Amino acid sequence: MNITKILAIETSCDETSAAVVADGKYILSNVISSQIKFHREFGGVVPEIASRKHIENIVPVVRRALMEARCDFEDIDAVAVTQGPGLVGALLVGLSFGKAAAYALNVPLIGVNHLVGHIYAGFLTGEEVNFPLISLVVSGGHTSIIYIKNHGDFEILGQTRDDAAGEVFDKVARAMGLGYPGGPEIEKLARKGDAQRIKFPRAWLEEGSYDFSFSGLKSAVLNYLHNAKQRKEEVSFEDTAAAFQEAVVDVLVEKTIRAASEKEVDTILLVGGVAANQRLREEMASSADKKGLKLIVPPPILCTDNAAMIACAAYYQLKMGNCSDLFLNAEADLQL
Repeated sequence: MNITKILAIETSCDETSAAVVADGKYILSNVISSQIKFHREFGGVVPEIASRKHIENIVPVVRRALMEARCDFEDIDAVAVTQGPGLVGALLVGLSFGKAAAYALNVPLIGVNHLVGHIYAGFLTGEEVNFPLISLVVSGGHTSIIYIKNHGDFEILGQTRDDAAGEVFDKVARAMGLGYPGGPEIEKLARKGDAQRIKFPRAWLEEGSYDFSFSGLKSAVLNYLHNAKQRKEEVSFEDTAAAFQEAVVDVLVEKTIRAASEKEVDTILLVGGVAANQRLREEMASSADKKGLKLIVPPPILCTDNAAMIACAAYYQLKMGNCSDLFLNAEADLQL
């Protein structure tokens, strides 16, 4: 029986990752080199630093991925790489390596949309995934509800009009003097707080809209903190974090469940970096269960940026004959 092994590379932001995945479902290796410690002092990702670190990391990360997968370059049947969206300098590092590897090995090159990669992380859980389905892709750069009829058939129902959910987590955390990345810090504080103590707004937008807007919520939290400081009032960061997190989760869950009901699907995929948030997982699971919907959420390591999800997406593109040529270029704002 022929087994298709895909070497994938992901460098869209500040993680250098390489993975080897067999037949789109068996993760033989998934190496992730994080740059968080280099960006933490700046409170966010510095594109120039990210690009330079990718250059330093890409070769040792790929070597380790091959070693952990117990295979050589000659065992690779295709090379997949993130084409976009992302930081263009960072993308170019992975793309250049991927094109060189595919050319040297004389194997297909497959450019993958980063959002599609996140979606296919749900196909690596071992659970059966049935079409059609609804996917909520929620991360530092994206917040989208996507209706998926079949492999390669995507319809964006709604997306963020301003700040993405993960981005607003980081900005609120920074205003509270917390570390970077802000999501885990907010979640940690929120566990000790009372979400009902402070009332922050929910932006539902127009009736029936599946779009998101979190800039108003961000402003409300920043104003609350600023006004309390001006009045020299003591602020409970635990309650603030809990109330803010609840406001984000409420909107994400309600719109996703409504989309699933309207499209009459049986399955929801919850993917992306913010999908690692335990409160979001719990609320989405509870709401899905009440509606009789199946919820699939990847383990946290597959929620954040990783190459295994890129390899999985590439496998299905390869089956459809959707390969790239060596003129493939990075696209910072690549659309789905």
